[in-house]
Amino acid sequence: MSVIVITGTSRGIGLEMVKILAEQGHKIYALSRNSKPTQDLNHKNVFSYVYDMTDSDAAKVFARELQAREDQIDALVHNAGRFDQSSLADCDLDRFKAVYEVNVFGVVALTQALLPFMHSKTHVLSMSSMGGIQGSMKFAGLSAYSSSKAALVGLTELWAEEFKENGPRFNALALGAVQTEMLDEAFPDYKAPLTAYEMAVYAVDFALNGHRYYNGKCLQVSSSTP
Repeated sequence: MSVIVITGTSRGIGLEMVKILAEQGHKIYALSRNSKPTQDLNHKNVFSYVYDMTDSDAAKVFARELQAREDQIDALVHNAGRFDQSSLADCDLDRFKAVYEVNVFGVVALTQALLPFMHSKTHVLSMSSMGGIQGSMKFAGLSAYSSSKAALVGLTELWAEEFKENGPRFNALALGAVQTEMLDEAFPDYKAPLTAYEMAVYAVDFALNGHRYYNGKCLQVSSSTP
């Protein structure tokens, strides 16, 4: 049984990952601002926590919980994300910062806080986006979101180098279009080629096994353009 921490578990890929991993027998710490969807699973392997990525103290509080339970982490999946669709002219700085608070700074804070509970083979997996890949097709109005996902790729490479001697290992997945609630809100008329469940199946396997083959890498996972 692996111990896995996943953020952004109230819907979409995160919630599907929790379901799959729990049924496989792993112990899941599900972190989200809305803990009801994972609590409603009523699964003995799922431990739900109300967690706000923008709360500077949240990571330290959760770390104390892990310490009390004497758990070591086998995988940390940074799945939580904040989306923003606005032109540069209309996106004030506070709105831009709000995206980075969740997609970048929240990732940094949680990773730092949980380092003491990781071992040499712990896999830290960040969910990036094809929009954050240099040279990929870009969409106007997504400068805050896509640039924050590019930052995740950079952090993945840097952290892998920093911890390359003794671990943990760091990788990212740059996801293409997936039919999630976030996509529905952003592009109501677009139908993605993959469901949240289908992508979660892939992400679960990579979270459990990807560190054996990759470190400091960002894999592009997309059957569409982007």
